[in-house]
Amino acid sequence: MPTDTPVNAPASPADPSESSLGRVVAVRGSVIDLVFPDGALPPLREAVEILWDGPERLVAEVQAHLDAGTARAIALQGTSGLRRGTMARATGGPLTTPVGAAVLGRLLDVMGLPRDDGPALPADTPRSPIHRAPPPLSRRNPQRELMETGIKVIDLLAPMARGGKAAMFGGAGVGKTVLVMELIRKMGERYTGISVFAGIGERSREGQELWEEMRRSGVLDRTALVFGQMNEPPGARWRVGLTALTIAEHFRDEERRDVLLLMDNVFRFVQAGAEVSGLLGRLPSRVGYQPTLASEIAELEERVASTPGAVVTAIQAVYVPADDFTDPAVAELFSHLDSSIVLSRAMAAEGLYPAVDPLTSTSSLLDPLVVGETHYRLAEEVRRTIAHYRELQDVIALLGMEELSAADRLAVRRARRLQRFLTQPFVVTEVFTGHGGVSVPLEDTLKGCRAILDGEGDGWAESAFFMTGTLDQVRERDRAGRTP
Repeated sequence: MPTDTPVNAPASPADPSESSLGRVVAVRGSVIDLVFPDGALPPLREAVEILWDGPERLVAEVQAHLDAGTARAIALQGTSGLRRGTMARATGGPLTTPVGAAVLGRLLDVMGLPRDDGPALPADTPRSPIHRAPPPLSRRNPQRELMETGIKVIDLLAPMARGGKAAMFGGAGVGKTVLVMELIRKMGERYTGISVFAGIGERSREGQELWEEMRRSGVLDRTALVFGQMNEPPGARWRVGLTALTIAEHFRDEERRDVLLLMDNVFRFVQAGAEVSGLLGRLPSRVGYQPTLASEIAELEERVASTPGAVVTAIQAVYVPADDFTDPAVAELFSHLDSSIVLSRAMAAEGLYPAVDPLTSTSSLLDPLVVGETHYRLAEEVRRTIAHYRELQDVIALLGMEELSAADRLAVRRARRLQRFLTQPFVVTEVFTGHGGVSVPLEDTLKGCRAILDGEGDGWAESAFFMTGTLDQVRERDRAGRTP
């Protein structure tokens, strides 16, 4: 990688001023202690460039002042080979990232450097600091409108908002990334704005799959991808979300274009912050998390905002450690969202995909004043029916269906058909399942659920409802299954 790639605009590394020069006095993994002349100590969050002879440019972010002349910084790249006495230069401002049309179709790292083996970004590409205040309340657009996804269970029970924030919560292996990738494809087909993807603590395999999927779906040319991979230092994983958010804010504020911001995985952002906090010697808080957990999450989430003329719609994946939804990081994230889509391990074990739990998934848009009285009442009735079935599952397991009343048996049959009707094959999983992906309009989803609750499908085979689209397709599958 060329060593003359600019990191920040304020100063040139070829001609550093004496007042901005410091010296490395200690290196402990990603933590670097730097001494500067009197009166030249860089402020917190300023980027400091280490003038070493390593293979790549090394930049650190100031996190603490130890005394009047010593700063403690967190490196954003590996520090292997760094020695005491190495000179460092204060850049005069926070880390910046390239923004604008030049980053579309490119894969960048936390500093905005291309990592896709493509050409260097043009020299005149504008840059923006990754640290900035969220838009004031007076400039925000409070209006929310429904955004159809074509995924039945989401549109029915946890509708998403254009200009809102939605997150998929779940443990390992329940389908968060697959659901995010399917939403990327569906939004790309019907969404004409810009997409920005932040891969926070991503595995290289997942990043490669996402890159190939976006290329196949034809949305790569209007998408910017920013990755801080799992093998990178915690400082990179901690700040990569802010880099992606800065790119999204530029399109929103300067070019007045709608932006779809995708983040996978926000828990890795929290995890990286906990690592940084530990490296800096701060005492941990609840469950070992950093004491600044709430403020760090708010700093990221509150910048995801819409302004008049342009909106930022955020879709996030959140790993739930040990399936514990009372985890402090998970509980804190819930409070910032418009739609919370909870994935269930029990449903995934039954093969009911997408494994969205209909009882715990919620949305602030599921209100009769927003979605209408018909949609709201139908969603509540679907929830009640499935909840009643779950209450009876222990009785069924112990005594069998025969011990239930006729009304309860009917409710169970309809709940099981509803659960299967809300499953759906995805385009991104066609190569694994052999089922062609489908997208279902909200109107057809509502009609299908209403018909099942009214008993129209009572005589149809349960298997006909599984992994299909509209009720008409269920009917055709049932007829085909009965034809000798």
